[in-house]
Amino acid sequence: MQDEPTPTELIKAVADFLRNEITPVIKGHNAFKLRVGINALDLVTRQLALEQGGDAAEAARLKQLLGADGSLKELNRALSERIAKGEVDLQTPRLAEHLWQTTMDKLAVDQPNYASYKRELGTK
Repeated sequence: MQDEPTPTELIKAVADFLRNEITPVIKGHNAFKLRVGINALDLVTRQLALEQGGDAAEAARLKQLLGADGSLKELNRALSERIAKGEVDLQTPRLAEHLWQTTMDKLAVDQPNYASYKRELGTK
């Protein structure tokens, strides 16, 4: 409910503090656990920044693809059921593009430094 700093700014500040001030003085297995924690904070920061737009775009694609309405979870369940029943497949117009974009959006949050992801960004 506070105006400043935002949750994203707070999480980023903690991650930066841990990365810059604490990491250099921690050794061994604790250093590994610290890096895991910092990576988790970085992931949450990216998720907060990208989730709303990515989810809205995914839901819009699913609504168009399925000709149905519902929550993102419901739409994904409906798509999964249609795929399982053989009602849609990669020959279905827009399905491959939807799956590709959804994967790229998820990688932007989870693995933005993944070499193949970066390479694909450069090809589009």
